[in-house]
Amino acid sequence: MKKISILVSGMGTNMKHILQAINNKVLTNITVNSIISDRYCPAIKYALKNNMKAFSLEKINKKFLSLEINNLLMKDPPNLIILSGFLFILNKEFCEKWHRKIINIHPSLLPKYGGKGMYGMKVHEKVINNKEKISGATVHYVTKDVDLGSIILKKSCSISSKETPISLSKKISFIEKEILIKSIINLLN
Repeated sequence: MKKISILVSGMGTNMKHILQAINNKVLTNITVNSIISDRYCPAIKYALKNNMKAFSLEKINKKFLSLEINNLLMKDPPNLIILSGFLFILNKEFCEKWHRKIINIHPSLLPKYGGKGMYGMKVHEKVINNKEKISGATVHYVTKDVDLGSIILKKSCSISSKETPISLSKKISFIEKEILIKSIINLLN
């Protein structure tokens, strides 16, 4: 049985999709051994309500957050760490220790619209403001350099002239779910 840990900061949309894929046997021989957040958020509430092993580290000094996450992971080391809307930037030591075992889903076609401060609706607003014709999502390895790790999988979609950041966000959300699950299957099978 392969183990994954999921790091979250918000609603947990992609986390829930992973859990659903496990329950529906789309992801087989995979278990979620921990869910960790950098703040108390709906994703953690959901995990706790569903009796999952969940940890909220909102009271930890941000300087020590990567170390605390590492300490939690070392108690039951996962085969893969998935950043699912996780907003905290993990430090260099953490990224090197877990080299090629941490993946992230990003709501753009990296390297475009990546880096510090580029997440969620901010990405979609920038894409629309720049009058891009295509966008998409990317799953990539996490390194010390934000959103610059090797690309595992990406998929694009066209942008209509009437597209809004909200409509683009919904379109990208479907792509994220698809390529995140495909990436987990590819990496753990």
